[in-house]
Amino acid sequence: MTDTPIHPSLTFSGMQPTNTLHLGNYLGALKNWVRLQNEMACIYCVVDMHAITDDAGYRKPDDVRRATYEVTAAYLAAGVDPARSPVFNQSRVPQHAELAWIFSCVARLGWLDRMTQFKEKSGKHKERSSAGLYTYPVLMAADILAYKATHVPVGDDQKQHLELARDIAQKFNSDYGVAGYFPLPEPVITGPATRVMSLRDGLKKMSKSEESDNSRINLTDSADTIAQKIRKAKTDSHPMPSNRNEFKGRPEAENLLNIYAALADEDCEIAMRRFAGQQFSSFKNTLADLAVAKLAPITAEMNRLMADTAELDRILKAGAEKAQAIAAPIVADVKRLVGFVG
Repeated sequence: MTDTPIHPSLTFSGMQPTNTLHLGNYLGALKNWVRLQNEMACIYCVVDMHAITDDAGYRKPDDVRRATYEVTAAYLAAGVDPARSPVFNQSRVPQHAELAWIFSCVARLGWLDRMTQFKEKSGKHKERSSAGLYTYPVLMAADILAYKATHVPVGDDQKQHLELARDIAQKFNSDYGVAGYFPLPEPVITGPATRVMSLRDGLKKMSKSEESDNSRINLTDSADTIAQKIRKAKTDSHPMPSNRNEFKGRPEAENLLNIYAALADEDCEIAMRRFAGQQFSSFKNTLADLAVAKLAPITAEMNRLMADTAELDRILKAGAEKAQAIAAPIVADVKRLVGFVG
């Protein structure tokens, strides 16, 4: 009987290079990625292969390249340290695609049919969507398991995909008689504002694809633009509540408090008590000042990095070499397990 391997803790995560990253990406992911570097080994990827799966079909190559550099710059500007955590773009490491094919032969169609994100993105005309959009979760499983990652920071919209990665890992282990060969990765969901909502509609998640630019704070926005968007954010005529029950029916008010607490690294309850009874016009001024203080340095560093794409290329290439050094022997072993020769 094969002993179950004990896997060292390793975090893997990535973002698509599509459109500009925003406050939700920073508070829900990047800020936590920086913290996680102090807790375990981390690998951070710009998932450019995922970026061409969207139902729009064709994306201009120049746009993919520009967005890849911009997302890389955002990682670094937010505090991800490439000397400690490899930072690379997915297409530079061929093991992602190799393992995705093997996993596509392990995953079942019924599993993929249950993926709600495909249904949402494909809409009423799923037959027009790319096969890549349909098999996106299989590639995501390969992204994670090519490194035998044990932890994955995910938002609510990716939880189902992570469950699929666990199912694929478990079925592979069972099919090939290698108990525990792949770990079952655990979700990492942290922070008071892991789900940042739109500044125009507190019931919708802040999104890169939202039509109104005023619905989000982009990491490329100037200080004046950041302050202006917060001051124009939708609220209501009531003052800041003094307890959580008073937020019922007031999603925009709750969203702004959550944003403040996350930016200030403060418990929401403490922040709420401090501002209880204040009018939102006053609270917004305080929040605007805080957002500018936290985000303006990130924007400035992103601009500096984007002015030197050769340096970004160097970082991505070095990160890919480190990532491949981990993934290559794992995928070679997987190919041996499934019976491939050579």
